[in-house]
Amino acid sequence: MDLAAARRAVLQLLGAVAPADRAALLHWMRTTEDFDKFTEDNNDIILKNIADDLRNCLPLETMLSSEHLALQKLQQQPEPTVHVDAFLYDEDCIDSLCEEGKMSRHYCTVCGSHQTASLGFISHSFSLMELKFIYHHVLPDLSGKVLVDVGSRLGTVLYGGYLYSSAVQLYGVELNGDFCQLQEMVIKKYHFSDRIKVLHADICTQGSLLQNADVVIMNNVFEYFLHETEQTRAWEYISHNVRKQGSLLVTVPSLEDSLSGLQTNIQLSTWVEEIPLNYDVYPQKDFDREALEQIHVYKIL
Repeated sequence: MDLAAARRAVLQLLGAVAPADRAALLHWMRTTEDFDKFTEDNNDIILKNIADDLRNCLPLETMLSSEHLALQKLQQQPEPTVHVDAFLYDEDCIDSLCEEGKMSRHYCTVCGSHQTASLGFISHSFSLMELKFIYHHVLPDLSGKVLVDVGSRLGTVLYGGYLYSSAVQLYGVELNGDFCQLQEMVIKKYHFSDRIKVLHADICTQGSLLQNADVVIMNNVFEYFLHETEQTRAWEYISHNVRKQGSLLVTVPSLEDSLSGLQTNIQLSTWVEEIPLNYDVYPQKDFDREALEQIHVYKIL
């Protein structure tokens, strides 16, 4: 059926609906999510397939036994907190897991009682929504540009950059060898190797890479994975090497939050200028604004 025939069929169908029900049907057509599967971008589908592949390789909490410090820091949170990877588990997926009894959004404040409180959730990956916001609405055209993801973990920033941008090269720097292997698996399966490269390395050995980067992305990159002295060392190194004038630094949380409590000599006012973001440009009606507001973008002075 071509477009003209499809239009006639839709109008004929609407004409056949009882007048008393027509307004309700039109309202449903304007607000339903049932049409999403017909309008979904092919790149979104690829990313969801990658998420399926990674879920099959990882435990539900998406934390590896080799992440000793991160596991320890989760246990030290003032309120019970669990890691739920936002790329692998969206809200619908979490709801399904809760219904199956495999996950819970709450914990019991007094064992055996009905007194419950909400669990804290933390993610070390961007969700699909956050990736689309960054590449479609935050970053400029990346044609001919080099992007570096510090602490690339599952590689979500790299895959999103490959599919949603024209960046000529995307580098992931990851200290954990297990996660590097997972990224290489995805890169090979989806034929991303022409533009994506993963480096199993400490970011403090990658001065040249940082100096030449046009965009550097850092999502919850050090707090859960390094002791404070190591965090200080890493931030000092980055501030000394990410100096390309006009290049961009994308962080979660803000630089102010990341550096608070650390004894550094970094002067933000002489290094970066924050770029205000318009969160209302995101097209979906029910987007998680709070998550997007955690994303900060800075221009290097």
